[in-house]
Order: sequence, then structure tokens, then C-alpha cells
Amino acid sequence: DVLSLRHRLFAGGWGPELRRELFVRPDAVCVLPYDPWLDTVVLVEQMRVGALDKRTSPWMLELVAGLFDADESPEQVAHREADEEAGLQLLELTPIIRYFPSPGGSNEHVHLYCATVDSRGVGGVHGLPEEGEDIRVQVLSREAALQALERGEIDNAASIIALQWLQLNHAGLRQSGADHET
Repeated sequence: DVLSLRHRLFAGGWGPELRRELFVRPDAVCVLPYDPWLDTVVLVEQMRVGALDKRTSPWMLELVAGLFDADESPEQVAHREADEEAGLQLLELTPIIRYFPSPGGSNEHVHLYCATVDSRGVGGVHGLPEEGEDIRVQVLSREAALQALERGEIDNAASIIALQWLQLNHAGLRQSGADHET
């Protein structure tokens, strides 16, 4: 959309009329699947057009993610996408944060979650062919994922935020998992 607008100025009064382009997108849900019993994360790898000519390879390690369909809750999106992209059943969803990834030019709002999963036997290639998805599922130790983050191999906002949150909160999640096991 192309918008014409004016806004109040910090110094007082109104600014001149501005013309701004807005990329209108549905809101998104991103999920970091975490296995507290094995201390592993499940990430997905797929080709991302935005990474062409910006990094060595356009195949990126990232979170399970997807856009809202009509009348879906964020939790419904999380469960649907986990099944479609990784063959995963989410056991418990923990909200991390909601944020705007690029509010200077897009109205997309991201709902970010960590989800408890059982990562045993997870892997393979998933995705919906009708959506052009070719998604490889990878299970990494939490430490290996953090090392990939430190090396710059994981370089997308949702994954960075979620992995940093996990580093701060994994002990509590592991304790909660132990409590549920007994």
C-alpha cells in the first residue's frame, strides 16, 4: 500500500505530508521446538530468496514458522506449522514475545514461542509441495545451536531472539520437563 500521512512532531505541531510504502503482510508465528529432556532444539533448513547474494548460501537454519490463515489463533498456527514443516507435535507452548520485524516498511507482527517437544526420531524432509516447500529438519543440541549462532550461521531475527531467550530460560524448562516426567 502507498500511504499519505502526517504526524505530530516531537518539537510540537504537525510535520509535512509524507508518502510511505507499506508492505502489508499477515501476522506470523515462529516456534522454537525444544526438547528439555535431551536439551536439543529442532530447526528447519530451507532456501530463502531474501538471502540470495547476501550470504554464502541462501539455505537458512531457522524456526518453524508460518503466516496466519483466516480465523486462526497464534497457537493454532504454531501447531499447524510444526506438523507441516517438521512432522512435530507440540506438547506445551510458552510465549516469548510479540514484535515487529521491520516496522519502517511492513505491518507484519510476529508471535514468537518456545514449544516443548519430544525430538527422538525427528528429522527428514517436510513441507507442503503445493506451497513450494522443501524443508529439511535438523535436531541440534542446544549448545551446537548456540555455537552456530555465535559463528553467524543462524542469522535471522526470530531464531536469534528465540535462541537467546532459550539460553536464559533453559534451566527452568528442563526442570519443568523433569517435573512432568515424574
